[in-house]
Amino acid sequence: MPLMYSQRLRNGSPLLLGAIAAVLWANTAQAQSSSEDNAGSSVGSGIQTSVFGHLPDGRQVDVYQLTNANGIELRVTNYGGIILSLKTPDMDGKFDDIALGFDSLEAYLSDEYRQANPYFGAIIGRYGNRIAGGQFSLDGETYSLATNDGSNHLHGGDQGFDKVLWQAEPFESDAGNGLVLRYTSEDGEEGYPGKLEVEVTYTLTDNDELMVDYRAVTDKATPINLTQHSYFNLKGEGSDTILDHQLMINAPEFTPVNDTLIPTGEIRPVEGTPFDFTQATPIGERIEQENEQLAFGGGYDHNFVLARDNAASDELVLAAKVWEPQSGRLVEITTTEPAIQFYSGNFLNGDLTGKQGQAYEHRSGFALETQHYPDSPNQEAFPSTILVPGETYRSRTVYRFSAQQDLGS
Repeated sequence: MPLMYSQRLRNGSPLLLGAIAAVLWANTAQAQSSSEDNAGSSVGSGIQTSVFGHLPDGRQVDVYQLTNANGIELRVTNYGGIILSLKTPDMDGKFDDIALGFDSLEAYLSDEYRQANPYFGAIIGRYGNRIAGGQFSLDGETYSLATNDGSNHLHGGDQGFDKVLWQAEPFESDAGNGLVLRYTSEDGEEGYPGKLEVEVTYTLTDNDELMVDYRAVTDKATPINLTQHSYFNLKGEGSDTILDHQLMINAPEFTPVNDTLIPTGEIRPVEGTPFDFTQATPIGERIEQENEQLAFGGGYDHNFVLARDNAASDELVLAAKVWEPQSGRLVEITTTEPAIQFYSGNFLNGDLTGKQGQAYEHRSGFALETQHYPDSPNQEAFPSTILVPGETYRSRTVYRFSAQQDLGS
């Protein structure tokens, strides 16, 4: 369009043709804006963008739909970096949405959701999981954080990364279709020290993988533990419980907790306990056993220490596999992180209704959150989560989706 106008201007009246061009440009821009607001726009062959709604202060929230060559579809909003839906095929090629969540921005902003606080599909930060007593000491100074989980701090506080508007930039690359999300957490936000600049990249590959890359830098030493908090039901969101899903976690040890779900500091072998998922086991097989740790969590809500052996800190290792026998859907998770939190949807109670109009009942979704250990800023024996100026925080987690007759090896 601009080239056509410039060619015509060289052969006619600059003023007349310039005025015509201005009118045509205005009409085109108005039409494009109207189309984006209503039907959405195409960023590339596998990326669509549309408006999701507006925050109470008027800021626009968008949705980005990524599709790969095999038809897998991922929808993400720049509010909280939330994965809204993820459609994958079963053994018969039937696509279902396997991620719990909602169809509207209003649902994520509702009092009901905020009170339940399940963190469906969101980016979690500045610190994923719990920090005891809502405080930690660093470089001789004690920092106080929100106590939004009883007496403890959970998932970044009252206004964590799951409740902020991220800058979003879709892209196409040889790796796949993706979305880069950026957010600057100012010094003192939610009580944390340092100005933290964060970048999270979602890439949907043609190998049916969802790659999640995290990057951050700071101008002052600060704890950081970023993760992704999607809940899955491999039968399809809004379906039955996840208790028949077969789970393997590549972890010989876990970190026991006290009655407020803060790690005691012990690292305990899983062998001989209901926490042994080193071989594929139905999630519900031992979840009701009499066990103090299960009682504390109301089921599984624990940090598992991955078998990294001699792997470098930036090397992907297998963290977990989950297979659902009815659909045959399988998700395999690899990560550079040292641990993974397995949460069996214990606090879902039917109060929240999902995208198909079905209530999310008790244990109707599971989360597997790759991470460093909970409460690490207060536990010297745990791997450090302190990022200092001049260093770059990097982490990668990959979810690979497929469908097969059995879990296999």
